[in-house]
Amino acid sequence: MTTEDQTEEAKLERLNSNLEKVEKLSERFVAALAKKRQIDPNLQGPSQELFMKASAAYMADMMSNPSKIFEQQVAYWGSTVKHFIEAQEALASGQLTPPEDSTPPDPRFSGELWETHPYFNYIKQQYLLSSEAIRNAVKEIEGLDAKDRKRLEYFSQQIIDMMSPANFLGTNPEALARAVETEGESLVKGLENLVRDIEANDGELLVTLADKDAFKVGENLATTPGEVVYRNRMFELIQYAPTTETVHATPLIIFPPWINKFYILDLKEKNSLIKWIVGQGYTLFVVSWINPDASYAEVGMDEYVTEGYLTAIDQVKQITGEEKVNVVGYCIAGTTLALTLGLMKKRGDSSVKSATFLTTLTDFSDQGEVGVFLDEDFLGGIEREVEREGYLDRFFMSRTFSFLRANDLVYRPAIRSYMMGEAPPAFDLLYWNGDGTNLPAKMVVEYLRGLCQENKLAKGEFEICGETPSLKDVQLPLFAVACETDHIAAWRSSFNGIRKMGSRSKTFVLSESGHIAGIVNPPSKKKYGHYTNDGPMKDAEDWRAEATFHEGSWWPRWGAWLKKRSGKQVPARKPGDSDHPSLGKAPGTYVISNPDDD
Repeated sequence: MTTEDQTEEAKLERLNSNLEKVEKLSERFVAALAKKRQIDPNLQGPSQELFMKASAAYMADMMSNPSKIFEQQVAYWGSTVKHFIEAQEALASGQLTPPEDSTPPDPRFSGELWETHPYFNYIKQQYLLSSEAIRNAVKEIEGLDAKDRKRLEYFSQQIIDMMSPANFLGTNPEALARAVETEGESLVKGLENLVRDIEANDGELLVTLADKDAFKVGENLATTPGEVVYRNRMFELIQYAPTTETVHATPLIIFPPWINKFYILDLKEKNSLIKWIVGQGYTLFVVSWINPDASYAEVGMDEYVTEGYLTAIDQVKQITGEEKVNVVGYCIAGTTLALTLGLMKKRGDSSVKSATFLTTLTDFSDQGEVGVFLDEDFLGGIEREVEREGYLDRFFMSRTFSFLRANDLVYRPAIRSYMMGEAPPAFDLLYWNGDGTNLPAKMVVEYLRGLCQENKLAKGEFEICGETPSLKDVQLPLFAVACETDHIAAWRSSFNGIRKMGSRSKTFVLSESGHIAGIVNPPSKKKYGHYTNDGPMKDAEDWRAEATFHEGSWWPRWGAWLKKRSGKQVPARKPGDSDHPSLGKAPGTYVISNPDDD
């Protein structure tokens, strides 16, 4: 047998082996799908009412203004036929190169073959031409109100993104080339990754974004030294060990969002806001919220305020012996912090000296991108889900936020994992992104209905613990950070909420980048800058137009602001006291708990 024959035989054996693996994986795939739970249709997509409204508006538009529709169609036909003729002419002349490509750059098609191969370039150009035509047609439909138009544009774009030729094996040149190079092994590994993800999510598809074996909370994430000094059913209170000989007298408490876990602020040493704060000479406490199960079904916003915020503030005062504290609220925790501060004002409680709000919405009149999920169809689906289960499974929030950036957090990772057969990257931020939490049934409905949909806090109508505070009741000095490209808490909406607060001392900062990167932006990286404007907060656009840009992180600016409101220097405090012995090392136990994995 010749060497060439041996090589071909080896390739055949490898191919047959891969086919056997595919057969076994297919059996696991079918078994995993059989476990798929029944999910309310309204949690899978918008109701048919939206599409019926769009269809009716389109038909009415066509009847009243047929020339506009005809113009759209002719423009689309003209561009696609022109491209077809150019491609045909190139082939007829023997040129195995694509015609001129005037489509805009797109990271989904950055591979060389999308540009140089006639077939794949043709598919790419036709897709981009069609995408533009669909977007224009949707944008120009008349007779829809602003909210329905926004939702139609969003969900239409979801369909456009889903139908990208990069998302299908037969039209993805990189995936096909990888399959040939590996004799099909890349597809076997991809199927293994797909089956693993479906098995891990009870028949649902949720792409694994990061290597789960690369990180362990408390070992290479959330490693800033500290102790759990208090625990109740709602949270663990972590006090971090000082790294300076003296500290500011006024302690600082961070309330992170309970939609995710607190260690986004303590990923690794180089980008840990928690470590940085401790290094600036502050006695820092962080609340680590419980990851609830069905037993928390009746826990609502009242319990988060009383058993969470007010209890944490009281415990910190006891431990440090100080009468006042400074507080930070991030995202939903900032929204609830505003409620808490308004409640404390009405009760005459002056325990808080200053407040910092990070990417916080308190005025939901403009809900931003996430508003497409706050209509009656989705909220009705959530209500039915939590009534049945007692809590909102972390799966739903994770999927929702992923589809706000579908190309980055769904399709591109899926292509890498399922079509290229690559292992998920060891990326700490993406690992945290996949480590979600559940939400109590009562709380999630109160938050989504009362605060997000009905905007009751901004209207002064949201009842908390028997009181109805308004934003005007937030009267202490405050510092607020919003993020320029935030897809969860739109910066203009954040600005408007802060503007309505009653404080006479407000500092508003607009950071570059998004919901996470704009906040977790250490000075050492010198990556994203920020905008400031000492003028009055009257209009978001005017404020932005007149703002001054500063290179680098907002952290030092905030540190200087906080220093002025944190009192004299006192000897550094060790975690806890005689009445608050250590209950365990940071990051504690609540941050590791995932009850739905049991």
